[in-house]
Order: sequence, then structure tokens, then C-alpha cells
Amino acid sequence: MALTRTVIVAGAGIGGLTASLALAAQGFRVVVLEKAERLEEAGAGIQLSPNASRILVELGLKPRLAPRAVTPDSVNIISARAGGEIARMPLGEAAAFRAGAPYWVIHRADLQAALQAEVNDHPDIDLRLGCQFEDVAKHAKGLTVVQRRGTTRQQELAVALIGADGIWSSVRGHLFPDVQPQFSGLIAWRGTLEANALPREYTAPRVQLWMGPNAHLVAYPISAGRQINVVAIVPGTWNRPGWSAPGDANEIKAAFATPSWPATARMLIGAVDGWRKWALFTLPDIGDWNAGSVALLGDAAHAMLPFAAQGAGMAIEDAAVLAKALSDSTGENNAGIPAALKRYTRMRRARVLKVQRMARQQGRIYHLTGPAAIARDLAIRAIGPQRMLARQDWIYDWRM
Repeated sequence: MALTRTVIVAGAGIGGLTASLALAAQGFRVVVLEKAERLEEAGAGIQLSPNASRILVELGLKPRLAPRAVTPDSVNIISARAGGEIARMPLGEAAAFRAGAPYWVIHRADLQAALQAEVNDHPDIDLRLGCQFEDVAKHAKGLTVVQRRGTTRQQELAVALIGADGIWSSVRGHLFPDVQPQFSGLIAWRGTLEANALPREYTAPRVQLWMGPNAHLVAYPISAGRQINVVAIVPGTWNRPGWSAPGDANEIKAAFATPSWPATARMLIGAVDGWRKWALFTLPDIGDWNAGSVALLGDAAHAMLPFAAQGAGMAIEDAAVLAKALSDSTGENNAGIPAALKRYTRMRRARVLKVQRMARQQGRIYHLTGPAAIARDLAIRAIGPQRMLARQDWIYDWRM
């Protein structure tokens, strides 16, 4: 593969690995730089709605993902105020039929392992672990990207550099040094438990969403149904940067110990042995996600709150659109690369901003109290399951 067709991707998370596969499918040679020495489990469960799973299936990942994923039958919306279920949005066959792709819930480690295995098997992708992006400069033939492994620095020519290195992105720091993540005032607690530790009625293939006063709880099966992923969102002041830190189980149990939370929710919280917590940060709208032949993807460009379950989905969509834009715009001298990346931003920004707004709004709705919570519950009941699913079409049925 000619050197002038090399794209360097900084970051080997879900967005970066998906981008590398999408770019390689369009004929690029791809170098992925990842500062970690090995890719390890980060977080726990993740929801892949049809807009994301469709892209992964098209990239050939279904044989690796389907055996480990769970296809939930529904999202069960439960009101702590009302003490039980107030609505059920069908997923399973209903969502797959409407959108033409499955709705999966999966362990994040299983998704990352599948992506890495696919990357390792691709002859045109070079995944460099323990190798960190350090600097980039415009070059007569494109870009010169400086990377560092230990104390060794090396330079490499590329037609483009893609920053898929997360909310604390080093690439974004080079492009937009004044843009800083903003703490939301919310903390997410994540844990898992073995499914056989719970009564059968709590391990069905479904996503449970508990809405309560100033907090909410989500639970669903992962790892082919052997584990239950539990996520609790509560307000707080702890805001250490990074992915996660150990969490004190007594602290999160106390947050759900009030009588306003039904016994089932408290049981789920109490059944988790090891908790990890992370402060939820977001990014302001940064406008364009590129400067010349350098562009951002996923959380590096538009980190959002998790209340729409679309953080990974938006990164996966970014990857597909970016690869197509670059494929359509490369000539002999690569002069079309900056324009292609600018077009990628224009194609993605409005949709991502809409999803970000929806996530913020849903987070507020989940945490309502008093009369506002009563009105919320009545409104959700009135929508009905089919209309509820239809309202997700603009997300789930997305295609390039």
C-alpha cells in the first residue's frame, strides 16, 4: 500500500478501532496508536442500538459479536415513585424489523476484543500498543505525525490524522487547546453481578430503567446472559478526570436506601460486589471537528451524557461517515483531504448535537421529583409501546 494512502488513528477504543476497519475497507493503510500497553476491560455493559450494530455487521463483525451479545426484548421503564413498571418499549424483533439491524447489549470488553481481533486479522491495519501520539505538523506530502514508544520517538507521513482518543484527547489539545471538558455534576457507578445470583424474574433479556428522585438506575444482561450490568447515576461533587475509580459500596447503597426507592432497586444495588465510579464530563460544541487534515471522532469531538445510550453509537457512526468521506475525496496528491474532513463534520454535527440535547433532556426527566414526576409518569403511560418505539426511528434507522 502506498505511503500516501496512510491514515493514522490516535486511540484504540471503540471509535478508533471501528474507524480503522472502516478506513481499511475503503482501501487505506491504517496505523492505530494506543498509549496503553494492552487493551483491557474498561467499564462494563454497553448498548448497541441498530444504527450502530448495522455498521458493525457491515464491517463483518457479526460472527464475533452475536455469540456474546444479548438481544433484549424490551426496555422496561419503572418509576420509583409509582413503585413499578409504567411502560415497556419493545425491542427484539420489533426493533430489528423497523430498523433492519439488531439491538444488542454486550460487555464493553467483548466488543473491544471483537474489534481488536478483526483489526489484528486485517493486513492493512497496524495496531501499535504502548505507542503514543505526540505531535503533528503539516508536510508537503500531507502530515508528519510524531509518535513515542517509551523514550523512542519516530516520525511518519500520513494523509490524515484522526483523534479518536477520548474526552481527554491529546489530538484535540493540539487543534483546540482552549476547549476543556466540563463536569456535569453527576457521577456514574458501574458494577456487574452473576445472573445466577438473582431470582429468574430479574434476569430476563430486557433493559430495566428505574427513574427516581435525583437519580436513576439501569440494569441489563451481558456476556451472553451470564452477567447483569448495573449502572446508577447520582449527583455529586467528586470529579476526578479519567475513566473510573474504585467506588465504596456503602456510599452508593446509601444513595438508594431511602423509602422512595422500591426494594427491587435496592436489591440490585446491594447485590453488586465491586463498584467503579466515574465523573460524567461533557464537551461544549466546538464547531468544526477538523483543522486541515486532522480531525476528531467520538468523545474527542462530542462527549455526551449517557442518558440516550448513544455515546458509542455516535462514535461508530462517525467512523463510517469519515471513512466514506475520505474515500470519495482522495486524488493523486491528496489535496481533497481537508475538504473531505470538513464535509465529514458538516454531515455529522447536526445529528450529534440533537442526540446530545436529547441525552441532557432525558437525564433531567429521569431525575424528576414531586408533581413533575407524577406528570412524567402519566405522560409516559399515555404514549404507548408502539409510539414509543416509533419515536426512536430517527436514531435507530439512521443510514449514510
